Amino acid sequence: MLSYTPNPERVVAAAIRQCRSSKGADVIYKELTDEDIKRLIRLCIKMGHLSPIEHASFTFLIEGISRVTSHQLVRHRIASYSQQSHRVVDLKNADFIIPPSIASNAEARKIFEEIVGYARRGYVKLVKMGVPREDARYIIPQAVETSIVVTMNARELLHFFNLRLARDAQWEIREMAKLMLKEVFKVAPTIFEEFKKYLES
Repeated sequence: MLSYTPNPERVVAAAIRQCRSSKGADVIYKELTDEDIKRLIRLCIKMGHLSPIEHASFTFLIEGISRVTSHQLVRHRIASYSQQSHRVVDLKNADFIIPPSIASNAEARKIFEEIVGYARRGYVKLVKMGVPREDARYIIPQAVETSIVVTMNARELLHFFNLRLARDAQWEIREMAKLMLKEVFKVAPTIFEEFKKYLES
């Protein structure tokens, strides 16, 4: 996690209480006790009154994922993304993500590495021929590694975790979501407490 709203749960709780108070959120923010914060957040989530949860945001640097996973990630539309550009980044030394089902099978791994190696060599040849990187990349498999900076508010993260920590979620994005949950749980455990079980498994 690169950055997050300072005191995210206090900010959220102040926003929740201001909805039904004549006091400003600045005054409420200072008056809240730790127990007030937990109680307000839990009640808010239970009632489905989730707009105040949006006042806390979290920014992550995600590295070492495949384009397969980044394509799934950017489908979450209420977020901000800045992804490594394979139009300009040279891919001749790029790494590739190998799924466990392939990595654990010697024959499957050999096929995977042969095809990826062939594609990499083809990419290098095309670039040497003067083909722009943005066009040469068309032959690179989706397993190619990428990095991306992602900012989501807490409400969208609740939705993201609900989908991407599910048992039927694709393995790579599920692992990524678990690591993101681990980070946000350190600073906003009450907001994300319904997902605590995933940290224990």
